Amino acid sequence: VQLQASGGGLVQPGGSLGLSCVASGSIFSIGVMGWYRQAPGKQRELVATISASGIADYADSVKGRFTISRDNAKNTVYLQMSRLKPEDTAVYYCNADIERYSGAYYYTRGYWGQGTLVTVSS
Repeated sequence: VQLQASGGGLVQPGGSLGLSCVASGSIFSIGVMGWYRQAPGKQRELVATISASGIADYADSVKGRFTISRDNAKNTVYLQMSRLKPEDTAVYYCNADIERYSGAYYYTRGYWGQGTLVTVSS
């Protein structure tokens, strides 16, 4: 199983940017998907999560500015970011709880994408 994130880049303060992350491989089902970020010198923090049924939750710092969504048919999670601030600068990682079949039993574990850099600067 692999999670491939894309969409990062340089954007001016107040601008918008969209990220996407697609899961591929031997997947039975996907539960919660989410985005995390890690700024230089800081710990990784939760940005937003979305359940398989589409219930979203956000960190207070991004509420009203970021929107998480998913396409279950495409095993993809999106993060639309608007009104970006310099403090949003970070490497953004996607995460997904993926259920797989081993041939004898089902099991679920979390997987991480490789990270995509978002830089908010003028």
